[in-house]
Amino acid sequence: MKPTRRDYCQFLLSTQGNYTQTYFADHHQHFSHDAINRYLQDDNVTPEVVWEQVKGVIEPDVDGFLVFDDSVSDKNHSHKIDLVRLQYSGNAHGLIKGIGVVNCLYVNPKTQRYWIIDWRVYAPDSDAKSKLTHMRDMFDHALNTKKLLFRVVLMDTWYATKDLMLHVHRAQKIFYCPLKSNRKVDDSDGKSPYTAVSGLQWSEQDAVTGKLIKIHGFPGALKVKLFRVATTNSRTEWVVTNDIDQASIDDTREICGIRWKIEQYHREVKQTLGIEKCQCRSARAQRNHIGCVILAWNHMTSFARNLTTNIYALKEKMLSNYMRQELVRPLVPMSAV
Repeated sequence: MKPTRRDYCQFLLSTQGNYTQTYFADHHQHFSHDAINRYLQDDNVTPEVVWEQVKGVIEPDVDGFLVFDDSVSDKNHSHKIDLVRLQYSGNAHGLIKGIGVVNCLYVNPKTQRYWIIDWRVYAPDSDAKSKLTHMRDMFDHALNTKKLLFRVVLMDTWYATKDLMLHVHRAQKIFYCPLKSNRKVDDSDGKSPYTAVSGLQWSEQDAVTGKLIKIHGFPGALKVKLFRVATTNSRTEWVVTNDIDQASIDDTREICGIRWKIEQYHREVKQTLGIEKCQCRSARAQRNHIGCVILAWNHMTSFARNLTTNIYALKEKMLSNYMRQELVRPLVPMSAV
């Protein structure tokens, strides 16, 4: 009997911490370790497979959001796993050995529900693509191939390049993204030299309604709106948008807050579905594991919504059921003391 994609995703949903093929085989009546390994080597869980799963359940909206960000699966203790490379991890605040994945999240602003609709493994040695290229490809695919309704694009500082911002702008979509504090901008309409964004002077009015600036390298008279946004961890973000009619720091802060939904996704796939835990060596197996984790996350999130709960509570409920059974019929009964 051969394991299927559904079987592997079910294992990811059901296990509570051990995501190895050995553990899967030890707890399944019909699947051997070798059979599970062959499945991961032979399947092809692509981003198109993920889209086929969600396109029938996604709730598109004309004011929808696309959110882009990458995460790194920590493989610091691995030595022979394909796709592992030294790269910066925001979670570790430094360079680690890991597998990078660029993700595209769709958010319905009215229901606040969200879905992973696309993903790319960062593997420049095999495809010569940067994370920026992956983001652009996924944006174009959502717009031109998926024909998905959306109005706003949110991205992190890493993706706030001139080329990407202009690409989104030319597609007539709105972007919001933070700039690095040393990014050169001009708020004097060409009367003064470009200066670091952190060195700008802010009036009381500017602090509320934002200020119109030009980013160094932007063409012609194209300007954007800049806001100084205080975050929850006492930092300041310099957020720019091509929506020059935006005149509210509160609205800007609320919009930028949607970006953190993708951070929640990153935590959930690491903490509840073991996206970092696959020990297979081959790139094919690692890609299939990542794809199955995304399929399982989309399914479990939808299941949790129907029960008006969250995926952490679902995982905890599995343990609660086990505890109830153990207290009634313990595997290791305590003797009289």
